[in-house]
Amino acid sequence: MSFPEAGLSVAVDIGGTFTDVALTDQASGRTWRAKTPSTPADPSEAFLSGIRLALGDAGADASALAHVLHGTTVATNMILEGKGAPAALVTTKGFRHVLSIGRQDIPRKANLYTWVKPKPPVPASRILEVGERIGAGGTVIEPLDEESVRAAAAAIAGMGVSVVAVSLLHAFANPAHERRVGEILRAELPGVMVTLSTDVLPVVREYERSLATVLNATVMPGVTTYVQRLEERLAEEGAGAPLMLMQSNGGVAGAAKIRLAPALTALSGPAAGVVGARAAARACGIDDIITVDIGGTSADICLIKGGEIGLTQSGSVGDWPLALPIVDMITIGAGGGSIARIRDAALSVGPQSAGARPGPAAYGHGGTEPTVTDAHVVLGQLPARLLGGRMSLDAAAARRAVEEKVAGPLGLDALTAARGILAIADNHMVGAVRVVSVERGHDPRDFTLVPFGGAGPLHGCALADLLGITRVLIPLAPGVLCADGLLAADLKAEFSQALPSPGAMDAAEAAGIVAGLEAQAAEWFDEEGVAPADRRTACRALMRYRGQGGEIAVDYAACPAETEAHFTAGHRALYGFTLEAQIELVTLRVEATGLAASPPVIPLAEGREVPVSEHAEVFIGDTPTQVPVVDRAALGAGAVLTGPLILTQLDTTSFIAPGWTGTVHPSGAILLTREEPRS
Repeated sequence: MSFPEAGLSVAVDIGGTFTDVALTDQASGRTWRAKTPSTPADPSEAFLSGIRLALGDAGADASALAHVLHGTTVATNMILEGKGAPAALVTTKGFRHVLSIGRQDIPRKANLYTWVKPKPPVPASRILEVGERIGAGGTVIEPLDEESVRAAAAAIAGMGVSVVAVSLLHAFANPAHERRVGEILRAELPGVMVTLSTDVLPVVREYERSLATVLNATVMPGVTTYVQRLEERLAEEGAGAPLMLMQSNGGVAGAAKIRLAPALTALSGPAAGVVGARAAARACGIDDIITVDIGGTSADICLIKGGEIGLTQSGSVGDWPLALPIVDMITIGAGGGSIARIRDAALSVGPQSAGARPGPAAYGHGGTEPTVTDAHVVLGQLPARLLGGRMSLDAAAARRAVEEKVAGPLGLDALTAARGILAIADNHMVGAVRVVSVERGHDPRDFTLVPFGGAGPLHGCALADLLGITRVLIPLAPGVLCADGLLAADLKAEFSQALPSPGAMDAAEAAGIVAGLEAQAAEWFDEEGVAPADRRTACRALMRYRGQGGEIAVDYAACPAETEAHFTAGHRALYGFTLEAQIELVTLRVEATGLAASPPVIPLAEGREVPVSEHAEVFIGDTPTQVPVVDRAALGAGAVLTGPLILTQLDTTSFIAPGWTGTVHPSGAILLTREEPRS
C-alpha cells in the first residue's frame, strides 16, 4: 500500500474542537484546506463533512481520491477516560499481580505522601494464569500446559469480555508459547479478539510490556469499530481509496496494522503536527525548531534538532506509561478552550477545557466559563468572525464571562483579568518548552519557534519574548498543520528485539538479530507495497551503563566500539557526564520507512503590497490601539509585516506583537524576527 504519485490525497485530523482537512493534487501540488467543528458523538460525521468541504472547493468528488490519511484520538481518549472495552489478561503462573505491583516510582509532579496508585486497567479477577516458563535467554524451562490455557479460556467465556491480552514471561526472547496460547484462545473463544505482547511490544520489562498489551486490548474493539465505520462511510461516499492512519511514531500505516495494534495511534494527532512543522521549517531552510501546537484542549511541545524528530519509549498516556515508540514531546493542559477559574483566591488556567460543546463563551454555543479564547476576544486580538466568515464570535458573552468569573471575584477590571489569563497560560507553555530544551542541554534561543494549531499563532510572539527567542515561523496553514503533516508523513514501522541477556555488545550476536529484524522490515515493505527505491531502514541500539534503569537509543554500527562511542556521546549530550562503567546493549531496533511521494511545490507569487482590510481595536497594555487587519491570502512572497498586526485566514488568526517584523517566504510561511541583543 504505497502513496500515489497522481490523484487526490486527503488528510483528516480530528481534534477536540475542530476537524481539519487538507486535500492535495499529487500531480500539480495544489492544496485545498477545510476546517469544521468536531462532532464528539460521532467523529465520522465531521470526518465526512470536512472531506466534502475540501472536495467542493476543489470541484471534485470522492471517487477522485487516491488516498485517505487520518489522525485519530480515539485510542488516546479511551485510555485517558478509562472507557476502553473490558478485557482479560492471560499471563504466566505466578505473575498475576504484575500490573498491581508496577514500579516503585511515583509521577514526577505527584505528592510523595498523598499519591495513590491508579487501579490497573484489568482487575485481578480477570487475570488468568497458565502453566509455562521461558527463561530470559529464550530457553524453555517448563513446557506450555495447554489444558491450563483451555481452562483459562473457559473462565474467560463466562466473564463477558470481548478481548483478551496475552503477555507471558520472557515472550520477547521466545514467542513460541505466546503464539500457541493465542491460537488456542482464538479457537476456544470465537468472536473474541486476542492480542499478544509479541505483536505489540516485544521488549524487556514485564510491567511495561504487559501494560502496553492490556491497553492495546482495551482499545481494540473501539478502534476496530471506528475504522470500520470510516471505511464504510468512505465507500458510501464513493471513495475507493485505502484508509491509512497516523501512528505516534510520526509515520502512517495501513488500517490492517492499526486493527492489530491500535495503541500505536495514541498521540497520533500531535505527532502529525510535528511532522508538518518540520516540513514547513525545511521549506525555509531551517532545521532547528521548537514546535508549539496549541489546540482547543492542550499544547504539545517538541524540540527538533538537525531536522531529526526524536522518538522516546518513555512516553505516557494519562496515568499509564506507554513504552511504544512515540514522538518525543511534552503535552500540557493549555489550549484555547482551557477554563480560567478562581481557586483559593488565586487564578488558575486549565487543564479543564470547554471543548467543542459548549466551547468558549465567545462561540455562542452556551458556554459560560471564561477561557483563553475569551481572553483574546476581550483584548481584541481575535476578529469578529472565524472560519472564513462562517463563524461569528460573541464579544459581549466573552467579556461577561471574564468579568463575572475572574475579574469580579479578584477585584480587577476585565482587561487586567484577560491579560492575567493569557500570562498564566503562556507561562505554563514556557515551562514545558524548558523541559524539552534547557533540561536537555539546549538553549531555546538557538532555535526557531514554530507555533501552530488553532491558537498557536496568537501566542507565538509572547512565548518567544518570554524565552528570549528572536525568530518565529508561522506556517502557511498553521490551524490545519496536523492535516498537512499527514500528507507529509512517510510509512513507518519499528521492529525490536531485546537481547536474551543485556551485556557488552557481541558483534556476531547483534548482527544476527539485526538481520532478523531487517527481514521483518522487508516483509512489511512487501505487505505495504512500498517500491524498492522508496525503502529506507535505520538500526538503533538501546544501551545503558550497568546498573542504570533506563536506556537511550543511539545509532547502531557493526563495530561494538563505534556503537559504544555513539552511546557515550549521547549520554554526555543528554546528562552532561559519562561513567566509568560497563556499557550494556539491551535492545536492537530497526526503523523501517517507506518514503511518501512529494507533490510539486508551488512557490507563492511575489507581491510586496500589504492590503489592510480593516482596523480592529486591540488593547496593547491599557491603551486601545487601532491595529491593521490583513487577509493572509492576499499576501505575496516578499511582503513585509510590522507589528502590531492581525492576520486572518480560514484556519486560524495570527497576532504579530509590537516590536516584531515578518517577511512572507516563497513557501508561504511567515518568518518573524525581533532584533534585540541576547542577554
